[in-house]
Amino acid sequence: MSDAKRVLRARLRAERNTFAMSSDAVIVPPRALLDRLRADMVVASYIPVGSEADPTPLAAAAKAAGCTIVLPHVTSRAEPIRFLEWDVRGPLASGPFGLRQPDPGAAELQPDVILTPLLGFDAQLNRLGQGAGHYDRAFDACPDAWRLGVAWSCQQVDALAVDPWDVPLHAIVTEQGLLP
Repeated sequence: MSDAKRVLRARLRAERNTFAMSSDAVIVPPRALLDRLRADMVVASYIPVGSEADPTPLAAAAKAAGCTIVLPHVTSRAEPIRFLEWDVRGPLASGPFGLRQPDPGAAELQPDVILTPLLGFDAQLNRLGQGAGHYDRAFDACPDAWRLGVAWSCQQVDALAVDPWDVPLHAIVTEQGLLP
């Protein structure tokens, strides 16, 4: 990992933490997501860690539309994410990196929509994640999935350095609305 990315990640975490502590902002499901949802779809969400933007309203809208909700299941930095079915009433297990995730025996499903956490993003819909490449590998494995970043507006930067393996998002939703 480059020093520039390490420094940027630290700065964006601090800004995100400050924003989240001083704000009661909520992410509202954008029309672009609501119009896309069908009862036969699988939507990957996540349980926010720390000051990550909370996708709960987006996942609730998907559930109300009849979609199946899956959450990422991570075992290590090197292993790929598996998206496992989540019964929203069921318990979650503790995973690495502070994650809350479904039981490893839950059904693995391929998502049609991936709600994606991030540290930073730019106007070209590039994202800066935690650095392990989990979501970039998931995007590569699910090329037809609609990739929706979920973030706070304070996480936007002018431009991100893009590596060959980085996969851009289709859209990003913040408390201020939908980009692009």
